[in-house]
Amino acid sequence: MTEPTPPDPTTGQIAPSGEPAAVLPARWDALVADLVARGVAGRPLLVSARAVTWNDGALGCPEPGVSYLQALIDGLQVVVTVDGTTYDYRFGTTDTPRLCIR
Repeated sequence: MTEPTPPDPTTGQIAPSGEPAAVLPARWDALVADLVARGVAGRPLLVSARAVTWNDGALGCPEPGVSYLQALIDGLQVVVTVDGTTYDYRFGTTDTPRLCIR
């Protein structure tokens, strides 16, 4: 039996685990559009993509003072790099990306 993952001491969130997953074209396009809107001009390279069940609507990346849906959310974590900078994107049930900034 696997030991449960302890919560992250800074966020209280349990670190997600998941299987490698494909990034659907709509989600990739949305991620690229978000990078462009942020002024990131380079070509993103996929580092990893994994299916994740998040603990709540924060998608594993809560912002202080924000309330989130308290339910398990099936989603996707996509990590890309652009010109040496890493970007950690989260998706819930929609194709709208959320950049996780820590």
